Amino acid sequence: MHFEFAAIDRTVHRIASGDTIWSVGNGRQLGPAPGSEKAGRIAEMLSLLVDSLPIRRRVLGVGDQIYGAGDPLVNLYVLHAGTVKVVNASPDGRGQIVSLNFRGDWLGFDGIATGRYACAAVALDVGEVWALRYDELLAACAARPRLLNALHGEMSRSLTRSLGAMLTLRTRSAVSRVASFLFHWADSLAERGQRSDQIVLRMTRAEIGDYLGMTLESVSRGLSALARNKVIGFDQRRRRDILILDLPALTHFTCSRGDPQRSSGRADDGLVSRRQRAVMGSGVGL
Repeated sequence: MHFEFAAIDRTVHRIASGDTIWSVGNGRQLGPAPGSEKAGRIAEMLSLLVDSLPIRRRVLGVGDQIYGAGDPLVNLYVLHAGTVKVVNASPDGRGQIVSLNFRGDWLGFDGIATGRYACAAVALDVGEVWALRYDELLAACAARPRLLNALHGEMSRSLTRSLGAMLTLRTRSAVSRVASFLFHWADSLAERGQRSDQIVLRMTRAEIGDYLGMTLESVSRGLSALARNKVIGFDQRRRRDILILDLPALTHFTCSRGDPQRSSGRADDGLVSRRQRAVMGSGVGL
């Protein structure tokens, strides 16, 4: 499968979507939303990439595949807008979601070791991805130590997310896994200066269950338990819209080892094992 990429206009794309232009005295200054350290780091990294090597951008539609499992490694990718899931083929042939990625996240690290992508990356909503030819990226890193340091930092963060995912699956209850999923999504939006008190889920409950190593029924019970405790609410017009009503309480539930109801989630043990194997085999973080 081949895609056409357009070269980025360096003068226009120094301003990334989601950045804020705020007043300073009589002038205006480009920068991330005040108080958002991660948003500032992402904006700085995007600017560094544009200054360092040719960038090719692609507008994504829902369900568009960025690369497929087994495809030769040509590019690494940086998500500029939208949400992308990374899917690893499980032994039974089904796709196993191993990571969710937001603006500023890198895609394709799983292809470096073998020269072929181990997973597929698929857009969950409308967005934009930046393609960086791997050979050009390596050459730019050799000439710019700052870029090399940024690349190593992104690889480290990806590994840290993967380790965090394993810990969540091994030690937390079913409701805690659902709460952690919602908290991670909301926190990722907040870190990027976006609204985080309302989440538009781009995944079905079955996909969420697959991602968390749970059955669809367990996901529904987990969401219902959080709603009963007035931690979350549902938009009556759009059921995929989750309202975060009590963030401190949601944070508390992410650390809970027992469910606030009798269901223990033991029926999900097999799914957890399959999820753990998929994350370990993919080399991709959450």
